[in-house]
Formats: sequence, structure tokens, C-alpha cells
Amino acid sequence: MHAVIMAGGKGTRFWPRSREKKPKHLLDIISDRTMIQETVDRIRPLIKPRNILIVTGKKHARELIRQLPEVPAKNIIIEPVGRNTAACIGLAAIHIQKKVKDDVMVVLPSDHGIADPDRYRSVIAAAVLAAERESALVTIGLTPTSPHTGFGYMEGGASAGKAAGEKLLRVKAFREKPDLEQARLFLQSGNFFWNSGMFVWKASAILREIEKFLPDLHSGLMAIRPSLGTSSEARTVSNIYKNLASVSIDHGVMEKAKDVFMIPASFGWSDAGSWDTLWEISPKDQKGNALAGGSQAIFEQAENTFVYSPDKLVALIGIKDVLVVETKDALLVCKRERSQDVKKIVDALEAEGKHQLL
Repeated sequence: MHAVIMAGGKGTRFWPRSREKKPKHLLDIISDRTMIQETVDRIRPLIKPRNILIVTGKKHARELIRQLPEVPAKNIIIEPVGRNTAACIGLAAIHIQKKVKDDVMVVLPSDHGIADPDRYRSVIAAAVLAAERESALVTIGLTPTSPHTGFGYMEGGASAGKAAGEKLLRVKAFREKPDLEQARLFLQSGNFFWNSGMFVWKASAILREIEKFLPDLHSGLMAIRPSLGTSSEARTVSNIYKNLASVSIDHGVMEKAKDVFMIPASFGWSDAGSWDTLWEISPKDQKGNALAGGSQAIFEQAENTFVYSPDKLVALIGIKDVLVVETKDALLVCKRERSQDVKKIVDALEAEGKHQLL
């Protein structure tokens, strides 16, 4: 059994803390451990570090090696350019096949929060059993706790029995991020689950499905595979990878495949996708105010605010539902409900050529 941790992306919604050289998964967002460290810590009781692969970009590889000394440096797989999750997962799959011919691979994002790691590991172990038994594609469906419009959903289908005591369902359909009315209907039905972005399957199974639905990607991966472990690997990967299509595993494979199974579960999951999400999962005072990162603040008739300011005292007077995030070179003040728009600030900085702030 291998774990594949996808550690790409810029984490733009966590600006100004998250930057190109140090995106969200390399930061201590939720605890005193970075998010990638927490991800590895959670899976280690199931999968030994020698079997943990991390797919990332070249500019983050050195920092990952520093943060994760228990993971062999050779297990850091470098993408020369980002090509979304289908290529990332396919690249990891051929590395696993090169190493052990075939094995179950547990594919995990690098930047999620999990409140109940023991329950999480039980669900992952059951998914591994199902993937081995069915030689199919297995994902984790999270029981929704609110009509969230920022997540994709999966509709549960017919029962497929159990795996290690966990209910196993066929996935009837994948649904895009809904509007609020649709999300409420999903929640009321009791048969829709958040798409966690966690997948479990054999390397051979996902490559089979990639060949079926993304034949050009599969051809590129097969052209790369003979070079793995040779002196020509870096050159071959660079030459081929840049020409691969950029497509997510959801759109490219999961929405089209027939044998897709889901284990519905709850284990205190958070995608930690924005500053507002971090407020939601943070301890708060009686007025709903939250502090992070050793921050200090004085709240005077302030409600439901979030403050990250490790170097300066912040005083908030007569305001509510506001985020304040301070770093050495930038200050963000934002209504909590607009936290998804922080990405627009990053886009504006890029358009203005202010790369020192990215």
C-alpha cells in the first residue's frame, strides 16, 4: 500500500500568508505543524514513510524535504509544470508500478484538516480493502453538515455491501458546486455527499481508466515510464509533461467511469480552503472572535471576527464578521463572507507586476 499526497497549487485564498514560494500546505495554518506534516502524520500509522510519495513542483521540493525528513527524498516526485490532478495521479501511478509492479494507492490532498484521525484511518483502511477486492475506483463521501456551495457533491447509488464494516455505495452521479437552493435540496435528500478529493485504487486500475477516457494522457505517461530511475528521467518528463492536457481526475475520469464506489463517512473534515473556513474551525470567545498564530487582540463590541497578527496587537471596535490578517509586508482586511475573493487580490497583484508580494 502506498500513499500519494498531492502537494501542488498556490493556496491563493490564504494570501497574504500563502505565497508562491510557500503555499498553504507548507504553512502552520491549523496547528503548530504544517498542513503537509499533519497529512503525513495522519497516514503514517497505516502507511510507512518509505511508501509515501509526494507530488509537487520544483520550487517546493527542497522545503518538503526539510519539513519531512522521515520521507525519503527520492519519494518527492517533481512535476516540471502543473497539469492538474489527472496527470499528477497518473505520474505517481507509474512510479508505483516501476517500484512494485502494482499496489493500492491512497491519493490524498496535502492541505485538509481532520478532527478525528482515528476514524479517518478506519475509513481509509476500509477503502483500501474495497479497492483490493473490487479492483475499482473508491472515494470517500463526506456527510454534509451544511448546504455548502463551495464543494462538489456525489450522489449515492445502490448498496455494494460493506468493507471492514463500512457501508459501500455505488456512486450514481457527480455534481458540480451547486447554488444555495440546490445545496439545500442535496442536504435534505440525505443521499448527497461532499466530494472529499480522497481516492483509493490500484495503480493498474486508475491507469486503465485513464487509458479509456484520457488516451493522450495515458500515451504520455507510457512514454515517460521507461525513463524512470534512469539518467534521462528528468529530461524525458520535462519534454513530455508540458504537452499533457491539464484536466482534473474528477472531470477526466471519475464522472465517466462505471465502477466507482464510495464510503460515506464523517471524521471532522475541513478543506481549510479560506480564512473564513479557518474561523469556522477555530476556538472562539463568547462573541465568536477567534485568534490564530499567537496573535493578540482587544475586542471592543466586536463579534465573529478572525485575527492573525503574530507581531502586532490588533484592536477591533464596533465591527463584526471581519477577517484581519497581518504579515511583515501586507495587511488584509476583509468581510468574512468575501473570503473567497482574496484570490482576486492575488490576481490583481500579478496583473500589476507586484511579484514581490506573490
